Amino acid sequence: MSSEVRVPTLGESVTEATVATWFKKVGDSVAVDEMLCELETDKVTVEVPSPAAGTLDQIVAEEGATVGVDALLAMVADGAAGTESAPAKPPAETPAPAAPANGASSNGAGASVDVMVPTLGESVTEATVSTWFKKAGDAVAQDEMLCELETDKVSVEVPAPAAGTLAEILAAEGDTVEAGGKLAILSAGAGAAVAAPAAPAAPEAPAAEAGKGRDVEDAPSAKKMMAENKLAAGQVSGSGRDGRVMKEDVQKALAAGATAVKAPDPGPAPVPRAPVAAEDAAREERVKMTRLRQTIAKRLKDAQNTAAILTTYNEVDMSAVMALRSEYKELFEKKHGVRVGFMSFFTKACCHALKEVPEVNAEIDGTDIVYKNFVHMGIAAGTPQGLVVPVIRDADRMSFAEIEKAIAEKGKRARDGKLSMAEMQGGTFTISNGGVYGSLMSSPILNPPQSGILGMHKIQERPMVINGEIVVRPMMYLALSYDHRIVDGKGAVTFLVRVKEALEDPRRLLMDL
Repeated sequence: MSSEVRVPTLGESVTEATVATWFKKVGDSVAVDEMLCELETDKVTVEVPSPAAGTLDQIVAEEGATVGVDALLAMVADGAAGTESAPAKPPAETPAPAAPANGASSNGAGASVDVMVPTLGESVTEATVSTWFKKAGDAVAQDEMLCELETDKVSVEVPAPAAGTLAEILAAEGDTVEAGGKLAILSAGAGAAVAAPAAPAAPEAPAAEAGKGRDVEDAPSAKKMMAENKLAAGQVSGSGRDGRVMKEDVQKALAAGATAVKAPDPGPAPVPRAPVAAEDAAREERVKMTRLRQTIAKRLKDAQNTAAILTTYNEVDMSAVMALRSEYKELFEKKHGVRVGFMSFFTKACCHALKEVPEVNAEIDGTDIVYKNFVHMGIAAGTPQGLVVPVIRDADRMSFAEIEKAIAEKGKRARDGKLSMAEMQGGTFTISNGGVYGSLMSSPILNPPQSGILGMHKIQERPMVINGEIVVRPMMYLALSYDHRIVDGKGAVTFLVRVKEALEDPRRLLMDL
């Protein structure tokens, strides 16, 4: 029986990849989850594991081939070949070293329990160890929080799988770990405290065993490049699975210099720093960027480099919305259990305008324009960790109350760091409210691959001329940033005017005008 090896999901808006390297050749025996090949997309490198143990029977896509999502890469013959390859692996010396460790803890009447990285969410494969709440030797209760992990978007807390003593921490703060990787070893049971004194001697042994037991071969392209540039394996830090050195790791090492690779700093800044006086340097504080902040920085710069971003402005008289909200807010909250805010009005007004100007709700895919016949509204939310954009799906089909409930629920989950990756993907248009921080006017940056984002601002009373008279009105500046590659100036201005008209006379929304 044969198992198919197919291209995995590559991420939002990524539809194809190039086969960079095959780590195995036809006829080689493979184990379950052993890395078979590496794919390269525009943004990331993806490793493809074997779905079953057996023999690599056929390679369908050779190195250099371009493949789409779910395309067939290879065939693995299951069965006898796989079972025969297993005995080749039982230098049971690897399990054997683990046995003494377990034996040592059982002398103290406690079994060793591994603390593993939990599932991080769809398309998230790695995280950074942000904070350890416990240190080696500390007693822990079952389900007590041991550490916190940080991914590109969310924070994940890791509880203790059993009561006992934290015998050893394998991934220190700042380390990058993969989903399913090992974080620490727990000595479980009543005798765990007895095992704790032995822990100080343990750090060297596990470190040596970790290196010895790592049955991983560096990527062929990386080995070739290291040989050509006379780099030793110890001079390059591996970012692949189980520490495998990949081609880009060697390129980074060459760019930064062989000795600089060992430094914990993520790499040289794009713009060199100006010289800093010694007395000023002593008063500086250097903090590593969080993964979320790194992702925000990368996506914003990618948006500027890719899209032709242009911003158009208008202003809206908020009198009608404020009067309507003031008149019905108590009745609305009593019936629906949620307060009526401004965001539901803006969401409704945008959904209304997007129907008339569909290119603002579209995206570019290669040489195609993809028009969305639905509105998945992204609502930008500031959190202590950084900006996130939870998505309210099918907002164009929701009532005011449903929108307000969804915004309140997503906002709370964002502040608590509980949003999943799925909740922040698939948006077709975004609203960003800088007015809550006092912003009077700004130019928002697109959230790729979207083609439009509306910036709301502070409501400011200003003198306006109405029917020949000067009156004071609560005014708000609106800013629409759009991708000029597919949205023309006429469409952008029309969209903003429709939003303005709907907000200045909310009855238009009810009558679909």
